[in-house]
Amino acid sequence: MAENLDQERLTAEFHPIVLKVRPTAQLQISAASVQHATATTEDHKNPTAPTVTDRSVRTPSTLREASILQSHTISRQESHPASRQAKLLPKLPGSHQAKLTESRRASLQAGVVTVNGEVVTELGTKVNIYKDEIKFNGEKLKGEEKVYLVMNKPKGYVTTASDPHADKTVMDLLKGCRYRVFPVGRLDKNTTGVLMFTNDGEIAERLTHPSYDKKKIYQVSLNKPLAQEDYDSILAGVLLSDGEVRADELEYIDAADHRKLGIEIHSGKNRIVRRIFESLGYEVKALDRVYFAGLTKKGLKKGEWRQLTEGEVNILKMGAYV
Repeated sequence: MAENLDQERLTAEFHPIVLKVRPTAQLQISAASVQHATATTEDHKNPTAPTVTDRSVRTPSTLREASILQSHTISRQESHPASRQAKLLPKLPGSHQAKLTESRRASLQAGVVTVNGEVVTELGTKVNIYKDEIKFNGEKLKGEEKVYLVMNKPKGYVTTASDPHADKTVMDLLKGCRYRVFPVGRLDKNTTGVLMFTNDGEIAERLTHPSYDKKKIYQVSLNKPLAQEDYDSILAGVLLSDGEVRADELEYIDAADHRKLGIEIHSGKNRIVRRIFESLGYEVKALDRVYFAGLTKKGLKKGEWRQLTEGEVNILKMGAYV
């Protein structure tokens, strides 16, 4: 008896209809999701995340300027369409899933779903979540809003969306964020600085792909002054276990202290900056990323984050940054 009640409850709570979305995504609609989508839309009108008011900043001309967190001028060009990946509701196992499938078919046949004003009665109907108007019981539904955040990552946090073995992860710093996002790429536990978060899989893949050829700027503190010979070697090219790598630019932050440098590099290899200096016999005491994907940590204290401005999102999607 209890099992039957549980099954009926699950069927009542999850009453989704599956609509395939071009080109590959699926949009699952449920009666419960209608209210959620409406509430979410209202919430987005008044986000709690801090925003940036000063949008007129200049491009850094030297590594020293970059190390004190200057940022690029924001473009106002139109953005490209966001990723087509729609939010998926979880599937339930066994007989529960079978009941849900029948429930979806029954709802379609009842004529409660319309696409561009036409009633949809078959499972597998294709829709475009950006162009088609989809309604359930007369109420318009929307796909998941794409969100982009930047954080000034502090030391001691693991860059992962989930790790049961980690004491602290960067997700712990997003407890006040109402959006479901994930970190883009990785920063070592002891590396600080610019870290981006998003729910846009297309952008995340582009920024983390090995072919990604945009500059990243780090501020490095070593355990001893960098010798001139090693300085020249880093610019000429250092041979590592996975091939040769060289810095695009290398500059002392303080001419009187050769332990602190700014390094600009395009390589996206794992732990590349630490490995360069370690291969030459230096210990990296501190490593801070100050520029990534056109973003800096200007105005953000350690552990703070903010949403990207409209201009920053446009630049990000177009790749209109160096």
